[in-house]
Amino acid sequence: MDLKLEGRVILVVGGHGLLGSAIVDRLRTEGALAVPASRHATEGLVMDASSDASVEDALARVNADHGSLDGVVVAAAPSARTLDPDRNSHPDQVLAAIDGKAMTFLRVANAVLPGMVAAGYGRVVGISGQNAFMTGNITGSIRNAALILAAKNLADAVAGTGVTVNAVSPSIVSDDPAAEVPVGRSGEATPADTADLVAFLLSPLAGRISGESIAVGHRLRGATAL
Repeated sequence: MDLKLEGRVILVVGGHGLLGSAIVDRLRTEGALAVPASRHATEGLVMDASSDASVEDALARVNADHGSLDGVVVAAAPSARTLDPDRNSHPDQVLAAIDGKAMTFLRVANAVLPGMVAAGYGRVVGISGQNAFMTGNITGSIRNAALILAAKNLADAVAGTGVTVNAVSPSIVSDDPAAEVPVGRSGEATPADTADLVAFLLSPLAGRISGESIAVGHRLRGATAL
């Protein structure tokens, strides 16, 4: 299927990480001009998404180099493996995790949405995680849920403008995912699985899909939410 991404300019914040790099590769196979950005980029843009000034400078560079910005993916966040399980409910760790993931998404989205609304077209996708749907990891749950709620609020704010905002929630990411899905757990998925879904949501073919939180991998087995 042609996703109609040929020539589209798409910024991937966190584009040098495991999921970000898979998303960049997938977009480039569709002919998109995927621009990876991270704090220590050797290709693409240097951007510290915790800094308003750095975000604004990077976006100005994109506009100067390419003249437009059709889509943004925010995959920048410290790995869950960097979180200290012994401080899982400690307010300092929870706040730092929210800032590193949900506020990073919000900062970048706030910076790009006005231009997209003015252009009458744009796609914003934030990478959350299935920890948002289960208990047992307060830090992971809250930081991911906060991103999903931010995305929904932004989607509602730009409804009807031609701009969409969605969240994607990967399960455990593995190059060799297990087929089994235990009760009370999510199913594993590859980085390419996430990249495929993100590419579709960035496509004009995704139409008016907005304000959604979509899981990658089998969503939490044994539970439902309406």
